[in-house]
This record gives sequence, C-alpha cells and structure tokens, in this order.
Amino acid sequence: MRLRKCKGCGVYTLRERCPLCGGETSSPHPPRFSPLDPYGKYRRKLKKEVEGSGDGGKVSEGSQA
Repeated sequence: MRLRKCKGCGVYTLRERCPLCGGETSSPHPPRFSPLDPYGKYRRKLKKEVEGSGDGGKVSEGSQA
C-alpha cells in the first residue's frame, strides 16, 4: 500500500478513490530517474513545446522580421 493523492481536491490517502470527493487518486511521487531513459527525449520535447506555446518568440507567416 502506497500513499496516493487525489487529482481533484489534492487530499492524500491510501485509497484508490478519494474519501472526500470520490475522485481518482494517483501516485504523488515522480518516476524514478534512469540515465538510460528511453522516453526522456520525448518528455523534454513535449515540455519545451508546452512552455513555448505562448506567443513569445514565434513569428507568424504574414509578418516580416
């Protein structure tokens, strides 16, 4: 049995469902680090795309730099 955190209200519990709101729970711990991480490059690429999803630095097709 491991500690779990509700995705909805943030309560910590040992149950699969939150005792307060009935929401789904998940592990609050990050995945283990491995230097041989086969999916690391994809996670970093996704993180870079999500952080850069705003207007900052992107030039639209119609504008001139």
